[in-house]
Amino acid sequence: MNSNNILIPVAYSVAFYALVRLARSVYDSLTSPLRNMPGPPSPSFVLGNFKAMAEDSSLTSQWRDQFGRNFRFRSLFGRMELHTSDIKAVNHIVRNNAVYQKLPSNLEVAKYLLGSGVFSVEKEEHKRQRRIMNQAFAPSQIRLLTEMFTDTAIQLRDLWADQLTGTPDGATLDVSAWFRRATLDIIGQAGFNYSFNSLSAHAHEQQNEMQDAFTRLIHSPRSQLYAGFRTAQGMAPILKLVPVPGKQVANDARDAMKRIADRIISGSKAELAAEAESKDTAASTSLKGKRDLLSVLLKSNIAAEDLPESQRMSDAELAAQIPTFLFAGHETTSTAASWTLHALSHSPAIQTKLRNELLTLATTENPTMDELNALPYLECVVRETMRLYAPIHFTQRVAAQDDVIPLSNPYLDKRGNEHQSLVIRQGQVIHVPILAVNTDPEIWGEDALKFIPERWENPQTLPTGTSAIPGVYTHLMTFFGGVHNCIGYRFALVELKAIIFTLVRAFEFAPAVRSEDVVPQAVGLILHRPAVVGKDRGKTAGLPLVVKVYSGHGC
Repeated sequence: MNSNNILIPVAYSVAFYALVRLARSVYDSLTSPLRNMPGPPSPSFVLGNFKAMAEDSSLTSQWRDQFGRNFRFRSLFGRMELHTSDIKAVNHIVRNNAVYQKLPSNLEVAKYLLGSGVFSVEKEEHKRQRRIMNQAFAPSQIRLLTEMFTDTAIQLRDLWADQLTGTPDGATLDVSAWFRRATLDIIGQAGFNYSFNSLSAHAHEQQNEMQDAFTRLIHSPRSQLYAGFRTAQGMAPILKLVPVPGKQVANDARDAMKRIADRIISGSKAELAAEAESKDTAASTSLKGKRDLLSVLLKSNIAAEDLPESQRMSDAELAAQIPTFLFAGHETTSTAASWTLHALSHSPAIQTKLRNELLTLATTENPTMDELNALPYLECVVRETMRLYAPIHFTQRVAAQDDVIPLSNPYLDKRGNEHQSLVIRQGQVIHVPILAVNTDPEIWGEDALKFIPERWENPQTLPTGTSAIPGVYTHLMTFFGGVHNCIGYRFALVELKAIIFTLVRAFEFAPAVRSEDVVPQAVGLILHRPAVVGKDRGKTAGLPLVVKVYSGHGC
């Protein structure tokens, strides 16, 4: 068949869809209750402000300074989005999860890449999966996993010590690249009892199948472009007919994750069957010695044979949690660890104060969760990092019905009219700026953009406005709130503490480039990792730091 016979109707279909979207955009602009809300001009119907926002994560902060806490901007295909950092409005959105739901386009992209895991479902299905998974993320379970965190951190410490042999003044290391490897190993072992051996491979400049797939999907120079096309296809399903760049990259990553997930599930079930057949152990106690998150879920399924299927996870749902764990627990923690060392490298006094506290735990290099949580200044440093450098900068919600959102303070539209609330029409997309709430000077004070762990030493001295922030974790939006709060936030915090505990005791960190040359770079559009701005103003992913063996500690 002539390829033109296929491409011509596809081209006509895409053109027709574009006209429909243009008409819808014009209609919305003329009739939306928010049509007179101030906001930045849109440079393009197709791209709107989307491209500029993906390239410069500080734009929304600039627009907030210019237009106030409430403004509108244009996303792909001219879609109007509402940006609000008004704390009363954010509370309303978080608490009314039945009205303000995840975008269907985002759910579709997540389901395509991850399967039907907890990130890819909504409403009752989401509630069911969360209820089943809560036991795997309980404090008692995280307590059992802490040794895995510290073991990997010690392995990373020793690899760095080997690289620094013979360099008494230290050497420059890209700590961000190392953290990506370490957290991949941690989530493999602690998440689903799988050995990626990523740190070992790094020592020999090798990559395993999953690491290679991840690198091409979210770390390649064109990863942002690929993510943009996937987002566009989620918003406009007709674009799936178009062979957009990055499709094969996404397919390869998805297939690699599925192969690994299927092997893990089938291997665990085979082990269960063998144990049951040998009668060495009852089926209900199979996998007893394993502490990883997936084994907890498998044991729950085994122990709950009398429960209806609606209250258990299918094999497909269990397999979908594996890539979900990878995406949720890999990049976010490595990014948080990178930003922590960035902040400490530019704050020698804070770094020294933290190290002195960590060295008081002299009896072990493998502390328990309770010992880590009992270190007050480490807690302060972690909280301040999570406030000032939230790995996820924003999230989105869409109104499932008409609504009115209350405001703490009124806003003025472009005609000078005052509005005490936001009138929301069904289908309105809302941009919830996590970082903007975490760093709002009107909430946190004039030093909101400074790294000051001491602000957390006495919770009673926090500004009164912080108590209104609807986050699941300590007056912060970093792990969101409501029914969609991050189920693994305890896992992430203890993992981060274990990494920082091990490395700050062993090394001193100093900046390798100027602080202003280290900027956030979007990964998959919403995760913001450190990158270095070059002389040509281009960004290179990574965080180079001068790392030196601490003279008071032998590795």
